[in-house]
Amino acid sequence: MTDRITQLEEALAHQTKLVEELNDMVSTQTREIDLLKRQVKMLIQRAAEDEAANMSGVVVGNQKPPHY
Repeated sequence: MTDRITQLEEALAHQTKLVEELNDMVSTQTREIDLLKRQVKMLIQRAAEDEAANMSGVVVGNQKPPHY
């Protein structure tokens, strides 16, 4: 009986450690996802600003003019 209780306690300790490790991983991934979302939002905004600036009819850099 005590062997069985010891096995259960060991299994519980292992599962507790595993849950803590998984929680740390999820927390890390959540922070990374939040950072990536902010970066994507910034890039979308920057692309929209670039597109709006290029709609002025002025040829910038190596862009071909609209009538080309």
